[in-house]
Amino acid sequence: MYDYLVVGAGLFGAVFAYEATQRGKRCLVIDKRDHIGGNVYTEEVEGIHVHKYGAHIFHTNSRKIWEYVNRFADFNRYTNSPLANYKGEIYNLPFNMNTFHKLWGAVKPEEAKQIIEDQKKAAGIVKPRNLEEQAISLVGTDIYEKLIKGYTEKQWGRSAKDLPSFIINRLPVRFTYDNNYFNDRYQGIPIGGYHEIIKNMLDGIDVRLNVDFFEEREQLTGLATKTVFTGMIDQYYGFRYGVLEYRSLRFETRVLDMDNYQGNAVVNFTDADTPYTRIIEHKHFDYGTQPKTVVTEEYPMEWKPGLEPYYPINDDKNTHTFRQYKELADQESNVIFGGRLASYKYYDMHQVIGEALTTIQTEFGE
Repeated sequence: MYDYLVVGAGLFGAVFAYEATQRGKRCLVIDKRDHIGGNVYTEEVEGIHVHKYGAHIFHTNSRKIWEYVNRFADFNRYTNSPLANYKGEIYNLPFNMNTFHKLWGAVKPEEAKQIIEDQKKAAGIVKPRNLEEQAISLVGTDIYEKLIKGYTEKQWGRSAKDLPSFIINRLPVRFTYDNNYFNDRYQGIPIGGYHEIIKNMLDGIDVRLNVDFFEEREQLTGLATKTVFTGMIDQYYGFRYGVLEYRSLRFETRVLDMDNYQGNAVVNFTDADTPYTRIIEHKHFDYGTQPKTVVTEEYPMEWKPGLEPYYPINDDKNTHTFRQYKELADQESNVIFGGRLASYKYYDMHQVIGEALTTIQTEFGE
């Protein structure tokens, strides 16, 4: 009945289905959730587009990718300028001259550079052995203690001394008064929410929601010549080589009877005592003027079956396990794997779209 069964109605699945349909192929898209869009799904609450699975800000340096997503939605001019709250002290992110002035009173770039260099020298770290040493060797002790340590340990559920250094190989440090978190040329939020993008991609394509691929696997795969799988690659193979590890998130969302709660879309809480890592105030993504506001607290937690896997733990153990699954996947002739879960990578949205477009080109010999 179909050329492709696409498992997952997120970005990768939607782009693949759209492009295959444009080439005359027939696709069936299924998703175990009751909505399309995967983790970029936005729902409307009090007239506000709420990022149900965490904040998503589209950004890319690729003109091709930017023009591609603009086919499906218009974007606003939102610029990601998060704040850090350390025990009530507010700092700008990424680390820039506004941050350094608040920390040390530094006004000139050379003053800030000297303070950081002095702290790095005093730490005496020659070859970083873990995340803590890597961070200090990059930005010094003050920034690490106030703006990195607590947030990172909450995010990963482990001491920074027990985390590999490569997790934080690069930190955005700017000696300018620039609060724009991303360096990318293109940035914004789709007007109407990310749901509009996915809905327009899947327009006219058969979509079935509330369908669990693993409960109806044989019947579903029998409907199509090929399967495009965007779920967990270890689950696809019945966890043959073990379970790949992730960090997950718990969201607590509240509607508040006020027009402005924190004055910014994203505020990170970098001390160890605050149990959540950040608060999202969704209306600020769209410059909303609604009389009420919606805020979401994000609580990191260890992933277990039944939870949503968000952040792959790409240590040596998990990397080895994934390679074993990848070898199996490479031998498949009628199954295409794609997306963050099938690739065991934490992709940004533009990277998922790029991967899907490349996969299409490969599939159709273009």
